[in-house]
Amino acid sequence: MVYRHVSASSVLKLPRRLVMIRPASARSLYAVGVPAALSLFLFDLTNIVINRLSSSHGDIELAAMGIVQKVERLPLNTGIGICLGMMPLVAYNFAAKDYKRMKAFFSAGRTSGLAFSLLCVVLYRVFAADIIQAFIADTDTVRLGTQFLQARCFATPLMFLSFHMVHFMQAIGQGKLSFWLAAIRQLALNIPLLFLLNHLFGMSGIIWTQATADLLNVIVSYAIYFHQMRANTPLYY
Repeated sequence: MVYRHVSASSVLKLPRRLVMIRPASARSLYAVGVPAALSLFLFDLTNIVINRLSSSHGDIELAAMGIVQKVERLPLNTGIGICLGMMPLVAYNFAAKDYKRMKAFFSAGRTSGLAFSLLCVVLYRVFAADIIQAFIADTDTVRLGTQFLQARCFATPLMFLSFHMVHFMQAIGQGKLSFWLAAIRQLALNIPLLFLLNHLFGMSGIIWTQATADLLNVIVSYAIYFHQMRANTPLYY
């Protein structure tokens, strides 16, 4: 009804027939979309493992870890937002073969994300107790949450670099490669290290798993990145 009312003065026209998506286009969509969905599933799976392992150490530890994971969402979601904003710019310039501009957007996204992540590291180190107290007043939970946040915050810039590389691979049409980067991070590094370090060091092992796993993942991601750039010589300079 609204369209009929404004159709005479609108430049938008409804198509007379539905245009079917070509099979090649559909495959391209699924090649990027399905790995992205599976990556989110693996991220949630890791959080389930963290909560299950934390609960084995006590209710206070579980509560403290739950608060820390919520606080981590600020730099994490901001970093993902930067990556999502970078993706169409990288993709457009990659398709246009303007590799210099593509690299400039890639570097700008990485710089801004790292800057915000490092700012959060400083704020979390200094104001950890105040941040935890904003969620709960229990003294023991605040004490543990403060310790957990001050340790876990060092993983923040490494987590951003991991997500940044995954989104970059999606932007240049390497959906399978972006999925494998996410799979390596979660299935090959994060989850196994959670069980191993929890067994060896208890709750402290769980706290430091994220930084350890993401440090290793960043090394692997950039090794794959430089290999990918060398395989496409116009991209590597």
